[in-house]
Amino acid sequence: MLRHGLGQKTIRGSETTVTVDCLKEMLDWRSFVPHLFRYGEARILSHRVESIGRPLKLGLMLRVLSRGDCYVEDDSGARRPLTARLLARWAWDAAREPFQKSALLGEISDEVAWVEAASRDKHPRLELSASPVYFRTDLAFGVHAGGSLAHIAGVVNHLHEFTGPPIVLTTDPMSTIRSDVEVECVPPAEAFWGYVELPSLVLNRAFDRAAARLDRRALAFVYQRYSVNNFAGARLALQRRLPFVLEYNGSEIWIARHWGTPLRHEQLSHRIELANLTAADLVVVVSRAMADELIARGVAADKVLVNPNGVEPDQYAPSVDGAPIRRALGLEGKMVVGFIGTFGAWHGAELLADAFGRLLKRRPDYRDCARLLLIGDGVRMPLVREALARNDAARFAVLTGLVRQEQGPQYLAACDLLVSPHVPNPDGTPFFGSPTKLFEYMAMGKGIVASDLDQIGEILEHGRAARLVVPGDVESLVSGLEDLIDHPERRETLGREARRLAVERHTWREHTARIITRLGELLPPA
Repeated sequence: MLRHGLGQKTIRGSETTVTVDCLKEMLDWRSFVPHLFRYGEARILSHRVESIGRPLKLGLMLRVLSRGDCYVEDDSGARRPLTARLLARWAWDAAREPFQKSALLGEISDEVAWVEAASRDKHPRLELSASPVYFRTDLAFGVHAGGSLAHIAGVVNHLHEFTGPPIVLTTDPMSTIRSDVEVECVPPAEAFWGYVELPSLVLNRAFDRAAARLDRRALAFVYQRYSVNNFAGARLALQRRLPFVLEYNGSEIWIARHWGTPLRHEQLSHRIELANLTAADLVVVVSRAMADELIARGVAADKVLVNPNGVEPDQYAPSVDGAPIRRALGLEGKMVVGFIGTFGAWHGAELLADAFGRLLKRRPDYRDCARLLLIGDGVRMPLVREALARNDAARFAVLTGLVRQEQGPQYLAACDLLVSPHVPNPDGTPFFGSPTKLFEYMAMGKGIVASDLDQIGEILEHGRAARLVVPGDVESLVSGLEDLIDHPERRETLGREARRLAVERHTWREHTARIITRLGELLPPA
């Protein structure tokens, strides 16, 4: 089996499971021949059959490895045979696409131009008794944890309290959404799958087709969580003269430049980003820094709503029992310093690992009683492991790996102290985030050590709701950890105030209510 994702080569009985990278290593020119037609069958394991696109190269690899059937199989057991006819069609399509690329980019440019023009003459009416449509257009699949899941569920699960029943169009189902919400999965097209960024452009058309099936439905407004190169939500809103709410979590162009690889079609992506902002009747951002950026770019201040992230206070609460997790991880009787996240570039997880190691050197007495619990996984995990090894602290840390979003409260309940060590932006611009972990920490009623960084420092008053430290300063973080480890009564006082603030000001219900209220202020009723 070929697993399309992370993992290592494993052998169980007569079955071998390898990752994509492992397969490539196995099939270098020196060892390729012994594997030809060696296996009775071959499978690509994927989260969903519909989400894998067109794995032509992988399919051809499997075809020469297997004497028998080859297919894609997903978590539900659904299969798609990789027949010779299908692979031939994929090969033919792939051969033609280099000659079709320019035409596609031109067509997309024309479609964006329509959105730009239509935005100049829009007169939407708001009918809250109808159904809002939520667009989730990320080309990310099998995501089981992270702030995006919390935010999507936080809004979708409360919309029905202010509007008609919501409808969700999404590239992938989300387990955190209420089971009674109408959800339609919109699979990506197979076209241009081998090209960077082009699948995100083609995805607009898949969402157009899904939106067309809503023609006979009464709709209240369109809400889109913006993703790179997508304008499907704006187009639907303009076509049907509906209000358009854009959730903007930062410039995808800036993110690609500073935390990834610069976009290849950056000029077109910039046009799409600006077209969305112009078409929006309300732009929801999670921080003042983000609002300031948009206003500086010419977005009208009155249509920008600063709306920090939130939490479900009944799910994240001091009453959650963390004892089973402590027993399972061997943490009984220990002072547990916790962090949860997807280990992104801005999370500072490697800074925390370094600080914990230095703390153990400063206070050797902590080696018997203190443990670092790192919940989750992500791109910065290698740096985390390196920092722990550098300080000889690996044996005092527990790395859980990926934990599903629904299990997060139990893991946080296993901690005595929670840390939000976020770091400044690399180019010196204001930190524009609103970490969902911060509000989850607050609702748990635990003592918090956090970076005094823009919104984090605004929400958590130092000495009242958290122990704040200098962002990016490892020694300041060491001192903050030491302070709250040594003073349990201070942890309790800070945690109690943090919980109060979370319940009074930062629930997802209140977050959603602010969106609906502001939309009603901006637009006339139908």
